[in-house]
Amino acid sequence: MSVISTATTASKATLFKSLHRTPNQPLLLANAYDATSARIIGSLPGCKALATASYALALSIGKTDETLTLQDNLSLCRPIAAVAHQFNLPLTVDIQDGYASSGHLGKLGSVIEKVILELGAVGVNLEDSWHESTTGEMIPEDEAIERINTVIQTAKDLGVQDFVVNARSDTFLMGGTLEESIRRGKRYLEEAGAETVFIFWPRNREMEKADVQKVIDELGGRVNVSCRLGGDMTTGELGMMGAARVSVGPQVFLVAAEAIKKAAGVVFGS
Repeated sequence: MSVISTATTASKATLFKSLHRTPNQPLLLANAYDATSARIIGSLPGCKALATASYALALSIGKTDETLTLQDNLSLCRPIAAVAHQFNLPLTVDIQDGYASSGHLGKLGSVIEKVILELGAVGVNLEDSWHESTTGEMIPEDEAIERINTVIQTAKDLGVQDFVVNARSDTFLMGGTLEESIRRGKRYLEEAGAETVFIFWPRNREMEKADVQKVIDELGGRVNVSCRLGGDMTTGELGMMGAARVSVGPQVFLVAAEAIKKAAGVVFGS
């Protein structure tokens, strides 16, 4: 596997970080899941960076998010990374919980080395719940902070000073309170050095505008909000509310899958 120049990656990381810091103009990410989706997204005038979503990557090979392995993830990200380099766009990748069990910070560091050296990625999405857990097990808070620190320090050791961590705070998703996710998020920003925090909403609960605004206000705007396509809040409105970053997760994949189903239905007369 060829090694990508860290000088080039470092320059893109600095650009990528700056895209999170323009008031009322959030970084917009339409998450890709393969080379074709990356190429289509990257060709659009408003695209300033490419991103992946592990859930969509897993579905694209017939797996679930919980069973996606590190090797799966890296293999699926490589063609997306190739498109990012062709379009000269920063790339951030979803590495779930970092594929390193409790206490194995060295392994997490090696994952980040692969992400930077093999993919040329300038940022990651890092979760604070164990991705293989079927019971919603959270990573202990202090350990989650240590893991973010490890990611950032590993990147710095490789010469990528502005590597961006989007830290996912999952307590609310796992049945806890929104306030607890916000409290964890504050520590990830202030103590661990994350650039943004992503609070994942419970799947059976609507994202109320007042709650989203509370998250944005409590975390000083340093948040990634998932915009539900066709929902009540548009990317523009979320920007005006103060979000630094807006993404759509696996929704591009799901919309594409529905379009394929519809087209195939025409073929079969259904």
